[in-house]
Amino acid sequence: MPSRPALLEIRLEGLTLHRRGKVRDVYEVGEHLLIVATDRISAFDFVLGSGIPDKGKVLTQMSAFWFETLGGVVPNHVIGVDADAYPEPARRHADLLRGRSMLVRRTTPFPVECVARGYLSGSGWKEYQQTGRVCGIELPAGLRESDPLPSPIFTPATKAESGHDINISEAEAGAIVGAGRIARLRDLTLELYARGARHAEGRGIIVADTKFEFGVASDPATGAEEVILIDEALTPDSSRFWPRDRYAPGRGQPSFDKQYVRDYLEQIGWNKQPPVPSLPDDVVARTREKYLEAFRLISGRELR
Repeated sequence: MPSRPALLEIRLEGLTLHRRGKVRDVYEVGEHLLIVATDRISAFDFVLGSGIPDKGKVLTQMSAFWFETLGGVVPNHVIGVDADAYPEPARRHADLLRGRSMLVRRTTPFPVECVARGYLSGSGWKEYQQTGRVCGIELPAGLRESDPLPSPIFTPATKAESGHDINISEAEAGAIVGAGRIARLRDLTLELYARGARHAEGRGIIVADTKFEFGVASDPATGAEEVILIDEALTPDSSRFWPRDRYAPGRGQPSFDKQYVRDYLEQIGWNKQPPVPSLPDDVVARTREKYLEAFRLISGRELR
């Protein structure tokens, strides 16, 4: 499909901005929220000067696929993704919102990110090299970078508005949200990861790790409090996706996610401080291709 200019800034007249994140802008629509995914891309905790055309659509439509596919595991926050059916005044912006937005339930998010790791990579690999553990979990000696773990592990992290999220142990996360609640979040995280990874592997992609976010909302039917899946699900922004046919443990892996951008920034020697760099056209184009390929492989759909 032809590339369009990257959408970096969104202004929706008639709607109140609830929150602006690194990638997503959230607006109030009556009792609900409207999440709009821009084409901004962040790396090393900074939003870069260049966007990736269609990235916001990939994130939204891949999340929608997973919310639908994994709906039997846990309820999610999605009310609808059809911009032409949104309430006014959101519907008047349907042309801009189509394919990159979701109308969702309001929730009270838990202040921890729920990470599942099936392979030893990223910050987990760095910690293992130093301690033999990941988030307090003892692992066998002699593992290599990108090795599969004996079984997937739950490694929560703090949420940071700026700077790095910090890996914490399950006990530390339990001290934040309650021991019973974190056990529930752990079980949901590992089940979602197992099902998602199994589907993706059948499509030629290894999901090395991923993160989920959960919140609390009232059940529309009973009014009872329930835990639901929110934000995004198993996207190239929240996961490490590796091509199965090129997998070789003992080194870093080629990927479908934004590791390609991180590698470029390391290559040019950026000190990870302002001013933030822009990406050259070839890196933008290749990153877009990787996001689109991951979406097509996993969902079996074409981007709308």
